[in-house]
Amino acid sequence: MKSIIQFSITKEPEGYYVASGIGHPIVTQADSLDELQSNISEAVQLYLKDEDLAELGLSSHPSLLMSIEIPQIKYA
Repeated sequence: MKSIIQFSITKEPEGYYVASGIGHPIVTQADSLDELQSNISEAVQLYLKDEDLAELGLSSHPSLLMSIEIPQIKYA
């Protein structure tokens, strides 16, 4: 059994990044993408800590697929 937890990543106007799990209630933030990746791993571990992985359809070592939303640039 293997599943992918996908994240939507946005950069806020204040300069920090926010990652929201798609299909799972996992949210974290960081000042850089490197820090965000670490925070996502930690958030996933905490989310799965007391969960029945089989019930969630996840293996004990789920893959993380991070997506970043890039806003369209508007030219005058």
